[in-house]
Amino acid sequence: LEIYAPLAERIGVTNLQQSLENAAFGVLHEEMAETITARLDYMVQESEIVIPMISVELQDVVERGGVECSVSGRLKSAYSIWRKMQRKKVTMDQLSDIMAFRVLVPSTEDCYRALGSIHAAYPNVMGRFKDYISTPKRNGYQSLHTGVIGPENHKIEIQVRTPEMHKIAEYGVAAHWNYKDPASDKNVRKFGWIQELVGILDEEAGAEEFLEHTKMDLYHDQVFCFTPRGDLIALPKGATAVDFAYAVHSKVGQKCCGVRINGKNRQLATELENGDQIDIITKATAHPLAEWENFVKTGRAKSGIRRAVRAERAVEFSRVGKSILQKAFVEVNKPLKKRALDKIPEIFGVQKPEDLFALVGEGRMQPELVIEKMFPDLAKSKKRVRPTGETNRDRAKSGTPMLKIQGGNSGIAITMARCCHPLPGEDIVGIFTTGKGVTVHRADCGTLVDFSDMPELWMDVGWEHEGPKRVMGRLNTVLSNEPGALAAVATIIGQQGGNISNIHLTDRNADFFSFQLDLEVKDVEHMRSVIAALQANNFVERVERTSNV
Repeated sequence: LEIYAPLAERIGVTNLQQSLENAAFGVLHEEMAETITARLDYMVQESEIVIPMISVELQDVVERGGVECSVSGRLKSAYSIWRKMQRKKVTMDQLSDIMAFRVLVPSTEDCYRALGSIHAAYPNVMGRFKDYISTPKRNGYQSLHTGVIGPENHKIEIQVRTPEMHKIAEYGVAAHWNYKDPASDKNVRKFGWIQELVGILDEEAGAEEFLEHTKMDLYHDQVFCFTPRGDLIALPKGATAVDFAYAVHSKVGQKCCGVRINGKNRQLATELENGDQIDIITKATAHPLAEWENFVKTGRAKSGIRRAVRAERAVEFSRVGKSILQKAFVEVNKPLKKRALDKIPEIFGVQKPEDLFALVGEGRMQPELVIEKMFPDLAKSKKRVRPTGETNRDRAKSGTPMLKIQGGNSGIAITMARCCHPLPGEDIVGIFTTGKGVTVHRADCGTLVDFSDMPELWMDVGWEHEGPKRVMGRLNTVLSNEPGALAAVATIIGQQGGNISNIHLTDRNADFFSFQLDLEVKDVEHMRSVIAALQANNFVERVERTSNV
């Protein structure tokens, strides 16, 4: 199922693909395979009467529309039925379209005429029509697919194609006997990857190299999407709307704020599929978010996001650092004016003063050290200078020993920061506030930047060995606006041992609704397991930890 069946599908040998899938299915899921096969065997007797009857009626419908045709029918394979059960999360009793019919017509034009006759005669099943003639599959497969409520109210799947299309569907690239001939530019583009595999075999390369190369081609494939003007954009499989935006132009990626896929508003993290039409929504004030890097696939998008985030953080660190230095200069009666600023590049080896401000704001350069270098004649500040390589945040990240939180036994009130909601198992830092005690933040919380110039407030803290029995974490969640979505989320959280303590709706439209979800969990690993379970649900568009990072 990992190599040979996908390889057969890739080269279009449908019969071989289905044989391999059913054989592997019988080994990997023996009990389920036996159950489905037994049901199919039971249905064979009925199908011996029903399938010929439906075939004759379909042929009559198409030929009354002026198109000659031949019709054949079959029961779907055990593996394809199981995959549909998994995808739709239903039992076999709930599946009704287990019969498939193939209609062969003389020409491409006749395919569409035959489809029109079928849709005119029977109610079609919404969402089941697929046009693989105008947009062929990656293996060259072409056909029209539709689902209808056919004769005797049987729900059936119908494929309409020409004999040439059927030949390709049955024999795949073997139908193109000259795929090994590099003379044709069309063949080079279409079957170049097969020529490379043949070359590896001809060179008697080892099985491991062949396996690696094959898996690389099978699982790192491309999707082809269109701009509103009809331009074709090729992207790696799993690419998102943000990858598409950067592929169009880096400026589009930098300013994208939303997307319409096939005319429907979707999340920027939505994975794209072959044939999607993508309309990127931009805004002059928009900017890339750091979390985008977690779901984009292309190097161009990743580098663009990193570059933008670095620039944005540099501006913020520069602003904070300048404020810190101004305060430090005032304390030694040395105003930070143009004359002092002009000396900074030469003394510190930076290109401009803003670079030094950013170093100070980021905590990589202490303000006392700046003053000492710029004014060596001044006496050292009486305040203790925190070593640059040993800040509380650095110590928190490195996991060096820290004071334990003793649940208030030390006499100091301890609260968890609501901006980042730290969980046991995460690196943390304490900030002392007069009258409130110690507020515990995650070590990477962005709020800590506000305390960069107040080292006296920083406290080393750490979790007790056992940790609290339950702590509250917060998730930002986006669900499809469908009946049962919220109930499914609540069920999943309960199954994972979490407890919902609060739900706050933040946004809702025709397609999605967003909310903040407060959960009681044991630790960060428990929270990750909850997130993983939610991400696997079809209703969940996006779920992530709330943070101020």
